[in-house]
Amino acid sequence: MEFRYLGNSGLKVSEVTYGNWLTHGSQIENEAAASCVRAALDAGVTTFDTADVYANTVAESVLGEALEGERRESLEILTKVYWPTGPRGHNDSGLSRKHIMESINGSLKRLRTDYVDLYQAHRYDHETPLEETMQAFADVVRQGKALYIGVSEWNAEQIRAGHALAKDLGIQLVSNQPQYNMLWRVIEAEVIPASRELGMSQIVWSPIAQGALTGKYRPGQPLPAGSRATDEHGGARAIEKFLAEDTLRAVAKLEPIAADLGLTMAQLAIAWVLANDNVASALVGASRPEQIESNALAAGVELDAETLTAIDEAVGALAERDPAKTVSPETRPS
Repeated sequence: MEFRYLGNSGLKVSEVTYGNWLTHGSQIENEAAASCVRAALDAGVTTFDTADVYANTVAESVLGEALEGERRESLEILTKVYWPTGPRGHNDSGLSRKHIMESINGSLKRLRTDYVDLYQAHRYDHETPLEETMQAFADVVRQGKALYIGVSEWNAEQIRAGHALAKDLGIQLVSNQPQYNMLWRVIEAEVIPASRELGMSQIVWSPIAQGALTGKYRPGQPLPAGSRATDEHGGARAIEKFLAEDTLRAVAKLEPIAADLGLTMAQLAIAWVLANDNVASALVGASRPEQIESNALAAGVELDAETLTAIDEAVGALAERDPAKTVSPETRPS
């Protein structure tokens, strides 16, 4: 496993982060989840990402149980706040001071830890003054409940405003967690340049496009049984935009590129996002231990310019690049 600094901070994270969206507490049983976490640890993964909304708080509990007994100082535990949790009351979502303060306490209990290494705003809250949000995050840091603050799916303008307030408050806004892969490049035009300027980096989710870049989905063929595309708990909805016939034909052109490098398709996709020097880590999930064992091998893989050009020629024209696609809900979800 290789490690990178998170933004301009002194915190290092593993190049591959284990995430439990769509798996823990929903797709797989707790015992299988624990096996996946153990496989991640054995592969050298030290960074674990979750959120209070995943499986309506259950995913945090499963991860906390799976990590119990590990040396806390050797891990980086990340979680997020914004989406509705609990009974979905009128204050059970968003980035108000009330919701942040109550949510961090709940997350720490479920994760069985005194602090998280990174606490992230899961979306931008248009209904709460940004000053209120950042002051609450600053207090969370000063109380020792989080070491660093990050955001997720914020656009460049929002990142700049949040970073300026964080600096004024004496805390570090160090990262953004966006969707990023060969087929979804909306952060390249504005978010990445702003992040570089501000000393922030990306922890990217969906580096293999929800599985579309693994090669398992074939143009003109039925969806594989048991795959994410057939999952009714959110997986099918997440991947559907990557399953157009022309996209799948382009993805098929990546197979010889991966084969020539001795990589799986998923490893190639993860190595591709890590080739961007503003990416600190690639988030991967797993429903079976062998998935995380294999994907973790993408850490440290370097792709040369010729390979990157070949990838662009295969899929680049189909990639979504519109920075306006980074959007948070106009009103708090309920």
